[in-house]
Amino acid sequence: MASATIKLFLPRGDAKSLRTAEISNWTGKAVAAPRTELDELLAREELEKAGVYILLGSDPQTNFPRAYIGEAEIIRDRLKQHKIKEFWISAIVFVSKDENLTKAHVRYLEGRLLAEATQINRFTLEQNQAGGARLPESDREDMEVFLARIRQLLPVLGSDILAPIAQTPATAQPGGVLFCRNKGAEARGQRTANGFVVFRGSTAVLEQRPSADSYPYVLAQRKQLIADGTLIEKGGFLVFSKDAEFSSPSSAAAVIHGGSANGLIAWKSAEGVSLKQLDERA
Repeated sequence: MASATIKLFLPRGDAKSLRTAEISNWTGKAVAAPRTELDELLAREELEKAGVYILLGSDPQTNFPRAYIGEAEIIRDRLKQHKIKEFWISAIVFVSKDENLTKAHVRYLEGRLLAEATQINRFTLEQNQAGGARLPESDREDMEVFLARIRQLLPVLGSDILAPIAQTPATAQPGGVLFCRNKGAEARGQRTANGFVVFRGSTAVLEQRPSADSYPYVLAQRKQLIADGTLIEKGGFLVFSKDAEFSSPSSAAAVIHGGSANGLIAWKSAEGVSLKQLDERA
């Protein structure tokens, strides 16, 4: 990813309040705000333009992260229509400062954003895939650059909707890929900026330890992963159907072991060196 100088402006001095973001030598601009400040967001002149937007929140029934990705020739008018949607609690809007985004451009961006968010699968999306738009080759390249800047700004504005769960760390991790083995189950994973990721295809024990009853968070986490299809029973184990991110190595190891576990000891390099030992060497 290319380096970037990002300029954040906080009109109220609060990083969780309404804010704008720009990148040096980029024609685009982002405006973000919580739903509680929707009127202030709608009053911004940037929302008179064509652009794309993302509404973020959680499903009222399941509490899973939920999002809506859309486009409009006049963002303000479209956002007003979304007041009836209950789930969202914040909005992020992307427009062009030079007003060169056309309807075809924003439809192309919407389609690409939907495709990436669906593939990464951190959020359940409110709508089906958009058809996108056919653009001349030069315009497609311009929009791919625009999309790359959106990817850079989203985490700064508080959303990881386009951040791959198992993305390569910025620096090499001690020990490389780590392994967690227990009663025939074997999982592979590594630390991430948000905690720890267990890779797709890893396995966890099928039966929980009797002592797991003393750790309700382990039971709840396994139940949740089974319910959302991340863990699937196969061949006497629970198999990770996709990459799964955890808050810590221990929370990941607990799911794999079927009970409380010390992740610093349970996770080891291919040579058998524990994560605790790797940390001490660093």
